[in-house]
Amino acid sequence: MDHIDREILKMLQENARMSLKDIAKQVFLSSPAVSVRIDNLVESGYIEGFHAQINTEKMGYHIKAFINLEVSPVDKKDFYPYIKSCKNVVECNCVTGDYSMLLEVLFPSTDELDQFIGELQEYGRTKTLIVFSTSVEHRGLQI
Repeated sequence: MDHIDREILKMLQENARMSLKDIAKQVFLSSPAVSVRIDNLVESGYIEGFHAQINTEKMGYHIKAFINLEVSPVDKKDFYPYIKSCKNVVECNCVTGDYSMLLEVLFPSTDELDQFIGELQEYGRTKTLIVFSTSVEHRGLQI
């Protein structure tokens, strides 16, 4: 990876729909050369996908929460398939500390969040933090 690849990554991270022509103009290469570089970045694993950022509130998901969950090691084999099937779970991380899992979830209402927490408690104790506001949205890696 060289400085041109890093510039391409920066631009795509800010706007994955940026045209090859516009990228090429900024890095002083041809569009086909930029296309080859992007393909190489994908093939080598630097780029894992291209995504649209959705406004969750406009989609009806007004409640964002982080849930700490204590899952015993023997229950993880059952927990992982379950949590992967939960459409409201945006992210699930295995972490250190008093709890073994940290989940980010989105729900239309607190009633639905409460019902989900009840289901989670079959795997262990929980601690839930409901988000009031977000001062820094998910942002890309500083390249």
